[in-house]
Amino acid sequence: MLGHYIDNGFIIDIKSTTFRGALSELLECCPIHKSQKRSKIMDELMTQEGTVSSYLGHGIALPHIKVNMRKSYLFALGRIRSPLNDASVHASENIRLIILLLASSKLGSYFTILSSFAKMVQSMHIDEELLQLPLDDFKRQIVQACRNIPVKRTRNDSTFNRLMLRETVKIAKAGNCSSIFLFQDTFSNETKDLQNVTADLKTVIVSHRATEVIKKDAICTLPVQLFSSGRLSQLRSAILLALIHKYISYDEKICCLGGLPGSNRLDTFVIVDVKREIQSVFSQQNDILPHNVLPEVFERLLTIATELAVEGREGKSVGSLFVLGDIKQLEPYIHPLILNPFHGYNTEERNLLNPFIDETIKEYSLLDGAFVIGGNGIVESAGSLIHSNTQVPLPGGLGTRHAAAVAISQAVDCIAITISSSTGQVSLFRNGKMLPLFDKGIGSSSSKM
Repeated sequence: MLGHYIDNGFIIDIKSTTFRGALSELLECCPIHKSQKRSKIMDELMTQEGTVSSYLGHGIALPHIKVNMRKSYLFALGRIRSPLNDASVHASENIRLIILLLASSKLGSYFTILSSFAKMVQSMHIDEELLQLPLDDFKRQIVQACRNIPVKRTRNDSTFNRLMLRETVKIAKAGNCSSIFLFQDTFSNETKDLQNVTADLKTVIVSHRATEVIKKDAICTLPVQLFSSGRLSQLRSAILLALIHKYISYDEKICCLGGLPGSNRLDTFVIVDVKREIQSVFSQQNDILPHNVLPEVFERLLTIATELAVEGREGKSVGSLFVLGDIKQLEPYIHPLILNPFHGYNTEERNLLNPFIDETIKEYSLLDGAFVIGGNGIVESAGSLIHSNTQVPLPGGLGTRHAAAVAISQAVDCIAITISSSTGQVSLFRNGKMLPLFDKGIGSSSSKM
């Protein structure tokens, strides 16, 4: 949780009117090793800002850098009472909160952690009332928000939910289920009731508020984006992530329990045979990811694709194709349609795990052609033509983008993900077969499973 890393002593009111000045004030309250020159750190931060903006939207910026320090992470948070006036920084007038992340130079999984923190930061709600509070009250509110302290629900809801949980466990055992999936987005705030159902069953907490896969004893937390008001709309993505992280197996049965998002009331359960659910595409568990593709890269790509399908671009639906796999194997089938917009940038700037690349990916989605991404998350190209002699019949209504996805996923050990420009459907392709994951039209209905 972000609240574990933010301390009252590192929350300040920014006095400067420039972005550099604001960063300097934040850096001053951070204990940095004597060997580190603050002026050098400042120069590196500003150079980085000029290359890729740290603005996450919703009034929040998250500049970040590796430094020599004992702690793994350190945060300093600055409130901006009146807009910055800095023409050199993108969206400076919109920034109301700057969170400076310092990470140890010895940290290995830097971008994975940065991506997780960015998700947590984006879930914070910053309004004008919060910005105008006295500093002490502001500090208390921010720490509480970062720790995501739950709000009490009514007694009747809690009683009914406990009854649903108890009866669902009985049914799950009778149906030979080995795991129970609990959809936490049913609740407007985190609830401990969901984490007490571990008797003889593995428990998987599915939530869009989670930022990374966490396993603890018999409980696993899965982060799955929520873009639908439908009951259990995250189910198929949750099953894929659980399989990738080997928390469930291919031949299991699982029981899923949830309700309308934000309703605070459980009302739906369903039993799923995992093999039957996905066997049209994956013949066994080890087939899901190519051997060189990192699970966190696949998760990140799935999130970006789903966001793009829902949001579109400039008010219009967009279609796109992403190919994820071994670049050397893909090269014979990839031909540039345009000059590669990612050519010449260092690997950190075009790493899919870098949360600041999202807007770049979404902007280039307007180009014809495919994104080609290595299994380590490095984006190799955009606007690429996929050429394969593989001929596979397609269901009616699917066009050249889907045909290319089918062909490349059959020719090479890779994954292809498409977004339909007409329906917003996100589909996964593996070994020449298609698995629909999300349909914007269907997902908009609150009556769908």
